[in-house]
Amino acid sequence: MKKILLTVVLGIAVGAVAQSTSQPAQGQPATPPAQAAAPQAAAPVIKDPAEYNAYVAAVQATDPNAKISGLEAFLNQYPNSVMKNQALEILMQTYQQAGNAKKTMDTATKLVTADTCNVRALALLAYFDRVMAQGGDPNAKQLLADGKKYGQQGLDCMPKFTKPEGTSDADFQKTKDQMSGIFNAAIGISALQDKDYAAAIPALRKTVDANPADFSVVYPLALAYLGQTPPDYQNGIWFAGRAAAVAPAAAEPQIEKYARGQYVKFHSADDGWAEVLAGAKANAAQMAIKPAPTPAEQAHKMVTDTAPDKMDFATWEFVLTNGAQADQDTVWNTIKGKAVQMNGTIMSTEPTEFQIAGSSDDIDAKKADITLKFEDKIPVKSIPKDGASFDFQGEPASYTSSPFMMVMEKGRLLTKPAPPKPPVHHKPAGAAK
Repeated sequence: MKKILLTVVLGIAVGAVAQSTSQPAQGQPATPPAQAAAPQAAAPVIKDPAEYNAYVAAVQATDPNAKISGLEAFLNQYPNSVMKNQALEILMQTYQQAGNAKKTMDTATKLVTADTCNVRALALLAYFDRVMAQGGDPNAKQLLADGKKYGQQGLDCMPKFTKPEGTSDADFQKTKDQMSGIFNAAIGISALQDKDYAAAIPALRKTVDANPADFSVVYPLALAYLGQTPPDYQNGIWFAGRAAAVAPAAAEPQIEKYARGQYVKFHSADDGWAEVLAGAKANAAQMAIKPAPTPAEQAHKMVTDTAPDKMDFATWEFVLTNGAQADQDTVWNTIKGKAVQMNGTIMSTEPTEFQIAGSSDDIDAKKADITLKFEDKIPVKSIPKDGASFDFQGEPASYTSSPFMMVMEKGRLLTKPAPPKPPVHHKPAGAAK
């Protein structure tokens, strides 16, 4: 991933320098600044023959080390040369080709100091600061802040970036898009680090739309969407799935597990996840993700899938609490007045009335959800202790939805049959003792 992006940045630098390495004129009047800024302006002029020869010798050197030495010597000897910015740009590109990141950044910094709107140097600085920070550099916080600064400076300067002579409109637009992506990535990653999701998302989204296979920005975009309050699950899950598709092989299982977990959190199940992941991996058009069904929708499905007299008590409670009136009526009209036998946990007792927790959730919460009424007093010795589990029978008579309470009448305590006694084996007469 880093190699790919480095190649992109290098391509920007090489292409730009290739357009600007024509030899300066010698012994002619210098071009005024206003004219020099124009796309068709004449090349800068070096009046001093020694300065001219030093510059030409440096830029025409074929050996990278010789070119670096020549340019460094030229800049030291002629710090105010009209070719200073161009010399710095060529030196920056040569250091980058040589793989010397530190010297590349040092030279880019000097170039930006001399030319505050040199977008090529700003792109390199924004990119390297961001990549080093994401790579675990101990100075990551400062690098991100610097990257954000260069990124914003670069975006502000883009309107002033003029097309070099001889560059096609398509190539120039491609270069501008690449630079804008680099600047937005630096801004977005820095904002994400600061949990400024409102700033991170638009910057990262622009970068990802232009670079959908770049894990270093796709995954942060997913985190930015999901880090909001409330989370944007539609976009966050999609780009988390996309991140799993473009992640390094070692990280792919972990990223995919995270994306699936977010899907289940939003959808309440993993049905449909395989299709979403396949679409994300194929970089298809973004798919809408269906949210979790509402409690009323869940209750309706329960009634549709299972006959009320086959449901357990917890399902009755869920439907009678959350279902639409028609679904509540379907359940209630089926079970009302019918004798049911079940197990519950005693919350409190009186001689003619027990408070019982019948669902596992209410048992855990130590909250009664059934009032069991008896026609006769229960003998004291037969009353279970609070917290005891016991079997009983009752007939649903009424209920309230919130808080849920079902009243059952004609209560009965159910006694489990005693286990059978083991058979007695008699020894036959005359058997040895």
